[in-house]
Amino acid sequence: MMRVVLAGGGTAGHVNPLLAVADELVRQGSSTPGDILVIGTKEGLETRLVPEAGFTLNTIARLPFPRRVNAEALLFWPRFVGAVLRSMRLLRSHRPDVVAGFGGYVSAPVYVAAWALRVPLVIHEANAVPGFANRWGARLTPHVVTTFSLTKLPGATLLGMPMPRTITHPASTPTLSAARAHFGLSPRKKTLLVTGGSQGSVSINSTVQAVVEDILAAGWQVLHIVGNRNPMPTVETPGYVALKYCDRMDLAFAAATAVISRAGAATVSEVQLLGLPAVFVPYPVGNGEQEKNAWDSLQAGSAVLVTDSDFTPDYVRATVLPLLGDDAAVKRMRQRAQGLGRKDAAEAFVQMMHRASAPSRKAPSWSDQN
Repeated sequence: MMRVVLAGGGTAGHVNPLLAVADELVRQGSSTPGDILVIGTKEGLETRLVPEAGFTLNTIARLPFPRRVNAEALLFWPRFVGAVLRSMRLLRSHRPDVVAGFGGYVSAPVYVAAWALRVPLVIHEANAVPGFANRWGARLTPHVVTTFSLTKLPGATLLGMPMPRTITHPASTPTLSAARAHFGLSPRKKTLLVTGGSQGSVSINSTVQAVVEDILAAGWQVLHIVGNRNPMPTVETPGYVALKYCDRMDLAFAAATAVISRAGAATVSEVQLLGLPAVFVPYPVGNGEQEKNAWDSLQAGSAVLVTDSDFTPDYVRATVLPLLGDDAAVKRMRQRAQGLGRKDAAEAFVQMMHRASAPSRKAPSWSDQN
């Protein structure tokens, strides 16, 4: 059995691939749940999702890297050293054969701790534009993998996004009619799935709500996931179903003919894997990673991209509705999406963890470090 530490957290983009790898380790028999320790923060989604998945979570301080010189910047390095020492204690206690990191503020101290203790380190970068922790961590290990072709990290291998087997290898593939019936939709009508990510999107929600009648008049129905933090729409009309949260995204994707969504790494990867035509509306805050996440899909011709500020009711009426009304164009987009996603990314990542932890590498002598 392989003892493992998995580091990452904050957003679903970090936590979901981490849990997909944890589940794959257990499925393959490489590790038991007790062999796997997750290091995250107290503030992120990992505080709920990791225990729910049956894995142990320990936390360290969330330390955003300072962007300018001020009092907080002066305190960063002492706090960072403290987080590294805390990470070293956790590693010494768990005695892992390998550490795998998925980015986020929590990962950088764990990367340094693994390097200091000579524990093999594997890093997964979800976004096309790597975050600070993974840019730094990539200098400490030769085992780095990426999701998208645009990602620039030294020595990195393009691998794809580890995803749950409910999406990559479903026990049974739901039919269109069964998936649509699950949400109270017509089994026979073309279905537009709208989602703004795990938290939802006010701008996407407001635009879609303004043009719902136009979409329905074009012969489509709408499954709209508005997000936990957003008010439910007041639109009440047959063919339009709105949900605060969807715990069966596998069925939501199975019901969809096309998608309007943000371009988070996980969403883009799922849309690619399932071969769905997409209109991507990148989140306008950050370092532009969502726009670049969509690049492979745009190059293949399976998606179109519009900025958040341009995604208005007028844009939907002028550009999206004509596309939805062109069955041949939607079919071509679906065909061009085939082969973009990699369904075995979680398995491939676990294989890399095995290679990194092979006996040929000098392993830490935990008995000398107590």
